[in-house]
Amino acid sequence: MPAAYLYYLYAQTLAMTIFSKIIAGEIPSYKIAENDRFFAFLDVYPLVEGHVLVVPKVETDKLFDLEDSYLSEILVFAKPIAKAIEKAFRCNRCGISVIGIEVPHAHVHLIPINTANDLNFTRGKLNMSKEELKIVQEKILMAMEE
Repeated sequence: MPAAYLYYLYAQTLAMTIFSKIIAGEIPSYKIAENDRFFAFLDVYPLVEGHVLVVPKVETDKLFDLEDSYLSEILVFAKPIAKAIEKAFRCNRCGISVIGIEVPHAHVHLIPINTANDLNFTRGKLNMSKEELKIVQEKILMAMEE
């Protein structure tokens, strides 16, 4: 391969968002679900236990810049995850939020909530151990199987 092409590939890798690196398996994650268009995994700095991120595999900064098919399918993909979150955690419902400021890759937050304040992203985030995150992952995965 020509050196210029190898440099191009290397530059593309550097330009990947952290979410693309997670999807590619370059960064470990606590995967919840995956299909050919989307990837869902635990937020490792969650607002509350059970906080899941749903990410399209195509790298697009803003949610509403996604193709229409992705916009509709992201909710259909997220639905069984949200239902599992509601089963796995004591909550009134699974809230959904789109912020998109910290990572320039469109994504949706699924968060077990009891009040609107549970979706307040200005609050401190939990600092969970790997073991605690694994337990949360297993709770959601088991609830998805029910």
